[in-house]
This record gives sequence, C-alpha cells and structure tokens, in this order.
Amino acid sequence: MDSQQLCFLTATELARCIRRREVSCEEVMRAHIDQIERVNPAVNAIVTFVPEQALASARAADTALVGRHAPAPEAVPLYGLPIAHKDLVLTKGIRTTFGSPLFRDFVPEADALIVERFKAAGAIALGKTNTPEFGAGSQTFNTVFGATRNPYDPSKTCGGSSGGAPWRWPAAWCRSPTAAIWAAACATRPASATSQGSGHRPAACPP
Repeated sequence: MDSQQLCFLTATELARCIRRREVSCEEVMRAHIDQIERVNPAVNAIVTFVPEQALASARAADTALVGRHAPAPEAVPLYGLPIAHKDLVLTKGIRTTFGSPLFRDFVPEADALIVERFKAAGAIALGKTNTPEFGAGSQTFNTVFGATRNPYDPSKTCGGSSGGAPWRWPAAWCRSPTAAIWAAACATRPASATSQGSGHRPAACPP
C-alpha cells in the first residue's frame, strides 16, 4: 500500500492495519505529513505543524506495540492515528493562538480535556487547524494566519468556524456542502471544538 492510499483509509481501516502490523505508526504518520506538505500550501488549513514531534510519538507507539505490555485494542481504539486539533483547544507544548494576535506565541502547559482523551485513546497530534479569531465567525480567516481556502473553488469560502478542521477528509466521503474543505485528500482525523452550539456557513457561498 503506498503512502497516498494510507491517507484515504477510514480511521477504522487504518487502526486495523496498524494493529495487524500491516503498516507502522511511523509509516502512517509520514504519509500524512507528506500529504499535508503537498496540499497545505494551497489551502492554509494546518496553521501550526509539528511533524518531528509527531514522528517521535509515532516511533514510540511502534515500540510499545511490539513490547511485552502492548496496549489492548479496546483500550486505545485510535492507536497511532494522526490527528490535528482546532486552534481553539489547549495543546500542551503546541502553540495555541485561538486565531488571535493576543495569543500569537502562546504555548499551553496543559492539555484540554478533549486532547487528554484523544491521547488516552492513542491518537497522535501533528498540528493545529485554522479558525476565525476565538471561533467567532462563519468564515475561516484571522490576522495571525490569514484565510483558509476552499480547494474545490478558491473563490468560495471554506466555511467556518471549523473551516480548517475538515479539509483533510477525502472528497469521496463528503456528502454535505457545509464546512467544506473536506476534500484536500489528507485523512488525518480532525478534532474540532464546540462550546455553546456551532454554526457552519455553507461553503457554496462566496467569501
């Protein structure tokens, strides 16, 4: 299986491949890093990228998987899967800006609860996805990172406020026109954030 094929597997399929040792966590991570490096310059969805940190975590996961005390599948259902968190949630050691120049260089010392739970389930963070400032907007742009673009049609918005989060899902899976940069063909699992409800601007609208 080549690296681009790995990026189009579902989470369930990818986790199964890792468990069966058909592919390593490091190979999975490298495939997604390569895909992000190919696609992200055109769409600006991943705004903080930590590939070396992610690869180190993937190698550690591979070592643990072949050890005597390998974790049980039911305890870590997301084992080795790459994930990117919306830039509204605290990620220990990874810059979190909330899309605001006030927090341009803020690096949290603790994880948000959702991040802790993803880690406990075995997922490996490789970066943060773009968002309007403080998540307050139906289009994804801010003065720190600029706009996230729609890969289908750059004249259309990518939606929001999670415009940077869903862009990685393969186009074949996209059934809704909302929050729609679901098509740039990189299957890292997006972790978004909803506080008091969430409004998603249809991506078919002009920016």
